[in-house]
This record gives sequence, C-alpha cells and structure tokens, in this order.
Amino acid sequence: MSYEFEKEKIYRMPTHFGPSLGPRQGPDGRKFECKDNPKAKSISVSFLTNPDQLQSFLPPNFSLYGDPIVNVTATYIKEIEWLAGRGYNTLGVSFPVEFNGEKDKARGNFLLVLWENLTDPILTGREELGFSKIYCKLPDPKIYKDKISCTASWLDFNFMNIEVNKISSGDIQLNRPKTDDKYLKGMLHYKYIPRTGGPPGSWGEKDVAYAVLTPEDAPNKVVKSISHGQGEVNFFKARWEDMPTQYTIINAFADLEKIKYLDATITETIGAKDISDQRILL
Repeated sequence: MSYEFEKEKIYRMPTHFGPSLGPRQGPDGRKFECKDNPKAKSISVSFLTNPDQLQSFLPPNFSLYGDPIVNVTATYIKEIEWLAGRGYNTLGVSFPVEFNGEKDKARGNFLLVLWENLTDPILTGREELGFSKIYCKLPDPKIYKDKISCTASWLDFNFMNIEVNKISSGDIQLNRPKTDDKYLKGMLHYKYIPRTGGPPGSWGEKDVAYAVLTPEDAPNKVVKSISHGQGEVNFFKARWEDMPTQYTIINAFADLEKIKYLDATITETIGAKDISDQRILL
C-alpha cells in the first residue's frame, strides 16, 4: 500500500520518509521559539544607483519606491536550534519597492537573491517560503582592528567582497515609527517554479509564480549592538566558464552604477522567528 500525506504537515522531496524536518517543523512536529537563538552578525553596505537599472529587475506588479538604494548584506548566523546548534552564512542583495496587486499593497525591500552556504536552509527557504536562494561559499569575515572584510565565491571563483573600515559604535534605535496606512510592510520576494515536461516548446513555462511577503514583525529579535563605518562592495565580472549558472547574476550586479556610498553597518542580534507568517500577495 502506498503512503498518504498527513494533514497539516510540511513535506518536501523526498516525501517517501514522512513529513520533512526544518525551521518550521522539528522532531515530532515541534516548533522552534527562536527566543535565545540564533545569534547573528550582519555586515551591510548600501549605495545609491541608477533607478533604470533596478527597474529592469522587477517582476509584474512591482515598482521602485523611494530612492534607488541597493543593500548588500552578509550575515553570519550561529547556534541555530533547528540545526541542533549549527550555523550558516548568507549574502543578500535588495532594494526598496512597492507591490500593487489586485488585493494587496506592500512596501519593503525586494530580495533579488540570497546566497547561502548550506543546502538545508536553501531548500526550505526556496520551496516553503519562496526566497530566491542559491548556493555559494561564504567564509566567516576577517576582522582586524577597525576593519572587517567579507568574501563570496563559487567553486574557487571569488565573485564579491565587502570591506568596512573606520568602524565606530552607534546608538541602537529600538523604536520604529508605526504607520496605519494601507501598505503591508516587510521583505518582498517573487516565488517561481517551472513546470516539468509537457509538449515540445513548453519547457520553462511556469508552474508557480507569485509575490510573497515576509512581514517585518519579529518580536523575539533583539538588537545587541550596531556599529557604523565606511563601506565598499564589489562584484567581479564573471565568464560563463567561471560560473556557468550564475554569471548573469554576478555581471548584473557588477554593472550597477555606484553614484554614492551610504552608511555601512555591523549589527549583532539574538533571536528571530521561524517565518511561518510568510504569506502570498494577491
């Protein structure tokens, strides 16, 4: 007799061994509170760019919102409960957008891509949440006196580096201005999964394609420290031979005009959420 899918359980391939484990479903279906974990250090560099270049990245129903500011953030995460105390690192690129659907309206940073150095969060984040996650190597940052350096590579091809220097501590801003307008707030994404097979010429048709939102509320996340400095980020041009499946991404970022660098920050936090509040935008 073939197996049946249990109701209200999360499954991913391979489904043949029962409900899958991950950040939103632990052993015996338990949840992870994320109150005293994970611990994270984020290094973020922002710069003003050409709005026409950013406009070309936007999917349907998205438009630029506010200044065309690109945020490049490397985050190093430790003591993750759903990984039994292990950690992983991420590298994300985003900019502020507005979404106007038939029903929903939202504003926030649009996450173009999120590189990670571990398969498990890539799969759970792509399939369950709709994050645009892909793989790369992300070693821990190098810290020397008032300078911090981050790198990213794919099979020995170094495609990005971040440097922040003249670092000094700053005030922690705990209070965000609250608004009661019509816009949802948070991180925006575009989930896309291609259809499998079909008649000749149909490969590449969409099976799933819609916008999703990670609501900004994270009540268990506590900011422990914020430092500021002067930052620089560089993406290095790649050939197809260097990064056969990613070189178009890298080159798009390498081509972005850097009109002016803005504030660079190093933020340390503890706590998070399991992102089970992720929702489709209609």
